[in-house]
Amino acid sequence: MKRRAWLTLGAVVLGGGGVVTYAVASPSDHGAVGRAKRPVKVYGLALKGTEEGRRELSRTDTEQFSMVGVSWTGGTKRIHGTAQVRTRSRESGSWSAWQNLEVNVDPLEKPGPRVRGASEPLWVGPSDGVQVQVVRKNGTPGVLPKGLQVNLVDPGVVTDAEAKAGTGAEPAAFVEETSPGATPTDPAAPGESATATPTDGQTTTPPDPTDTAPPAPTDTAPPAPTDTTPEATPTDSGSASPTTSASASASATVPSAPPSTVPEPPITARADWGADESISPEAPEYNTDVKAVFVHHTDGANDYSCADSASIVRSIYAYHVQVEGWKDIGYNFLVDKCGTLFEGRKGGVNLPVFGAHTYGWNRESAAVAVLGDYTSTSASDAALASVARLAAWKLGQYGADPAGTTQLTAGASQKNYFSTGFTAGSKYTFNRISGHRDAYNTECPGGLLYDQLPTIRAWAAGPVQGLKVTSVGGASLSGSTYYTKGGITVGWTATTPASLISGFQLLVDGKVAATASGTATSASATLPLGSHSVAVRAVHQSGKTATSGTLGVVAETTAPTFTTAPQLSLRTGTVDTSAVPVTLGWKATDDKALREVRLLSPATATFGPTTTSSSRTAKSGTATTWSMRAYDYAGNYRTSSPAYTPSILQESSAIKSGSWTTRSSTSYLGGKSYSSGSKGAGLTWTFTGRSAAWVVSRASTSGQAYVYVDGTKVATVDLKSSTTQYRQAIWTRSWSGSAKHTVKIVVVGTSGRPTVTTDGLVYIK
Repeated sequence: MKRRAWLTLGAVVLGGGGVVTYAVASPSDHGAVGRAKRPVKVYGLALKGTEEGRRELSRTDTEQFSMVGVSWTGGTKRIHGTAQVRTRSRESGSWSAWQNLEVNVDPLEKPGPRVRGASEPLWVGPSDGVQVQVVRKNGTPGVLPKGLQVNLVDPGVVTDAEAKAGTGAEPAAFVEETSPGATPTDPAAPGESATATPTDGQTTTPPDPTDTAPPAPTDTAPPAPTDTTPEATPTDSGSASPTTSASASASATVPSAPPSTVPEPPITARADWGADESISPEAPEYNTDVKAVFVHHTDGANDYSCADSASIVRSIYAYHVQVEGWKDIGYNFLVDKCGTLFEGRKGGVNLPVFGAHTYGWNRESAAVAVLGDYTSTSASDAALASVARLAAWKLGQYGADPAGTTQLTAGASQKNYFSTGFTAGSKYTFNRISGHRDAYNTECPGGLLYDQLPTIRAWAAGPVQGLKVTSVGGASLSGSTYYTKGGITVGWTATTPASLISGFQLLVDGKVAATASGTATSASATLPLGSHSVAVRAVHQSGKTATSGTLGVVAETTAPTFTTAPQLSLRTGTVDTSAVPVTLGWKATDDKALREVRLLSPATATFGPTTTSSSRTAKSGTATTWSMRAYDYAGNYRTSSPAYTPSILQESSAIKSGSWTTRSSTSYLGGKSYSSGSKGAGLTWTFTGRSAAWVVSRASTSGQAYVYVDGTKVATVDLKSSTTQYRQAIWTRSWSGSAKHTVKIVVVGTSGRPTVTTDGLVYIK
């Protein structure tokens, strides 16, 4: 196996205040697949500046890091100004835009000696260069805190999954602390040494500066709260958590874990995200219960890969402990945008662990932080669902309704984001699921995530939201009623995520006909004949139920009937031996609801329930089956398939009276026709059928003829036309059944245009 080294930074301080950096090779194994493991590393670089009220670090090459923040001496000190960073992507080599660090963070009261003030950490992804500037707010009295430095966290490769995945880049050697144009002897701020912090995973505090109040710059930032009412400080080994209650104290006694009213969601354990327990050896402390859950965001980029979530959590842990000097990560839980929950502060996920997250209110609460910045972006549904599940579970351990409110005792005198004032020791009403800004003067958890808290409460508390039936398979809708033969599959949707739903029930006439899991979107049942009410009931994990609107469903198996079977009748139009114009007529009914009638042969077509005829053509001399099928909305159907044969009787088959002349042309049926201008001349055809049509040629000089059926005059037909037309069915007659009939035409002898040209008779057998 090949071995290669990656380099660890060391530094020697020169007498002139500069820094010489050096690299130490540490061998690490690299297999053919994935990456070798490497530990979390925390680096610190002192900020410099000759201009009072401003500290900065010019563009500087660094070891690989993925999280950055700014810290300073003194856990109670504040930066009344702005802190901004730029970082260089290790992958592309490009520098980011300036990004603001959140410096208005929850303060610490009576912090231990290891505690440093710090900004919120910012996840920037694999980077190998940094530039920093910290500027005092314009018009703010006082000075910037002493010991300002930028802190860089490399999350390393810790877990087996990360090593196997092989994602991310290997660390580069630390090249140089100063950027082009800077030298190792750049002057530091008065009284400060420009030292690099050691990289052994534990930061040290740089010397305190002795600067005085500088001229005010123009950069602005929100002021930090000025309330300094102290809170009781836990008696650990000097690393104070941000708050403890003025009316209660933390206990090292491990309490019992009460059962919850809802299931515990999957939570990634500390060991599984790679927590190094050696850096936080102190035992956890416990509250009496959990009355509220505060929702936070961690700040930083939202475009992280969920495969990097464990690295982000590990970096926050290292930042809280090794940069800020806390005893452990502050949050009780964290969740990424894919909905993966992570155990935060140790002590047991099912216990009321005393956290460090919400100034003045940690004593009676727990907190979950969503990875990312939700100031201008909404949190994903997956993240919201996991927050809802977690909050419901934790609050359910103490019988609390996630949609309700509770009284919390203030541990500090302060104001929140909305300027609501709190006095230490007094009780105030909070939603059981609240945002960080409800308790402290901060934008956290971001405006858009804060706006999503009502959704989280509704999802957590139940019942299931937005339940509605979306489909009824095996049935068809007519008006407001569904019709089926019996078997149905009902589909539904709900806006509450499936992970918060215990199951669904398909209700028929108010009784459970089928059940389905919380992830299901449909269920099936077979209905007895008759009319029924059908609905879907959703069971929330809390046990609360919601029921969809009720649908009317009729189960029936009676097929439609043809009260008039499909039948052909001749119609007017141009006649051809292969296309005789006909009308297909029918009438179908159903005892419930007729849906449609389909023509199956000799062609295909679909007709609505009120349509009773269709113009078609038929081939003469050939028996053709006209098959039609009537469907009802339940899917029952009936088929009728009569056969009909259109036949052409040439004029030569007629009995003639009077004078007729034979004409020949390919335009005539059979190539010939009879023509007569003699008044009273007649042609008589006899046939057995149910429909007949007289076929003629027409022109502007054509005359008129009388039509007799079975000896009775029924019509006077005028053959005149502005255009010459051949093979025209000009007159038709149909009967209810097939019978023997005679049709006779007689020339009227119209003045000026007496001629009548006939092309035969068509009838349907």
